[in-house]
Amino acid sequence: MSFTEADLFEDLHMTELPVETITIPQPEKNKKPPRNHSFAVVLPYFNEADFLERTLESWVNQTRKPDQLILVDNGSTDGSETVARRALKDAGFIDVIYLHECKHGKIHALETGCKAVNCEFIAMSDADTYYPSHYLELCEKLFAESDDRVSVLMALPEFNRPHALPSRLRRRYYISLHKIFPKHTFTGGYGQVFRTAALREAGGFSEEYWPHVLLDHEIMYRIFKLGLSRYHIDLWCQSSQRRKGRKQVRWNLFERLVYHFTPHAWQGWFFYRFLASRFAKRGLSHLRLREKPWQKTKRKT
Repeated sequence: MSFTEADLFEDLHMTELPVETITIPQPEKNKKPPRNHSFAVVLPYFNEADFLERTLESWVNQTRKPDQLILVDNGSTDGSETVARRALKDAGFIDVIYLHECKHGKIHALETGCKAVNCEFIAMSDADTYYPSHYLELCEKLFAESDDRVSVLMALPEFNRPHALPSRLRRRYYISLHKIFPKHTFTGGYGQVFRTAALREAGGFSEEYWPHVLLDHEIMYRIFKLGLSRYHIDLWCQSSQRRKGRKQVRWNLFERLVYHFTPHAWQGWFFYRFLASRFAKRGLSHLRLREKPWQKTKRKT
């Protein structure tokens, strides 16, 4: 993408001060307090029958089992729930909750799933992502040794060989970037593990805040008002290769650069004035996340 210096200044509105456009609601009253030192996994899905079994097996095989596993069907028509129930038929040691969200959109499914959580921590899960057996055990250890300012743990994505030297060096690189930009986000929603109280205090996932793609970065802007994030070299998850081909629902290079050079104090302006208008013009609603271009490719072959 090319742009002129005039375009840059027109987009950035550098002569204007950032304006906060959201308010964070107070936590719900009379809500049952989460169980201490407990983990819930929230997994929204839409037509993921081909991927769900492997993902669910990775949660069942954790050395530190999740206390709740909350699955939210967002209108699947491919038998995904049947696959999920079959994969979890012997997981009686986990409190499994099956929910349905009729409003289309991952953000609605996340909102529904998070409301059902009764644990101190929430691990977000994508339906096509593998989580190594040490994932929750390491998260428990990292939260235990961190003070309350750490509101979220961030797992970096891997696609091929997570234990190979190039993969470890890449993770080191992003951990170093995080030290330079501590209130910026370097991973996606598939690798976010929140303190439940912090996520709820920040307002949680809601279309009212952010109706576009990149909801995993916008939620972090609100989380960073309350606390910090933490990365670890061994905290990773293995994403599906299909994610590499989703350029149609991503921000472009210019937008990423503006994000990384925008201090947190100005990120309200970045998301709600700069990025929101650009995403709206390109039709990048959160509903675009329901598109599965790899299925079209599969049918053609």
